[in-house]
Amino acid sequence: MAQRTFNRRGGWTQHNPSVYRSGLEESIAKKLQEQGVPIIFEQYKIPYVIPASDHVYTPDLILPNGIIIEAKGLFEPEDRKKHLLIKEQYPQLDIRFIFSNPKQTIYKGSKTTYGAWCTKYGFLFAHKFVPEAWLKESKKNTKGLIAKKKGEQ
Repeated sequence: MAQRTFNRRGGWTQHNPSVYRSGLEESIAKKLQEQGVPIIFEQYKIPYVIPASDHVYTPDLILPNGIIIEAKGLFEPEDRKKHLLIKEQYPQLDIRFIFSNPKQTIYKGSKTTYGAWCTKYGFLFAHKFVPEAWLKESKKNTKGLIAKKKGEQ
């Protein structure tokens, strides 16, 4: 059952916290289901290293062709740093972003938008939904993905 929660950007949102972490993830998954695309939600993880410490990144969605989808409403500096490290350590992975607003600037007063940041660093991105063209792309290299064990967070 969906419940109202207060989000960190200010305001109320309604989504199913037992399955998805955000309303954007939920709406992307719902749209994919309507298109007959099987949902692979947070079932894989990608280990990556922040110098001097090990970390694990859990992609939001993996399309059947291996494209990794990260849904972002707020694209924090830590997220941008993490994705640059992952791209450097796993250049074969095709990680793409779905933004609720790709025209949002990366910080107040900046001229750089989320979309411009992605373009600068070689990430593809879209607005709110997975473009149908992405679903028709050939199989991608997913070397580096590690299936999570049942019950693993």
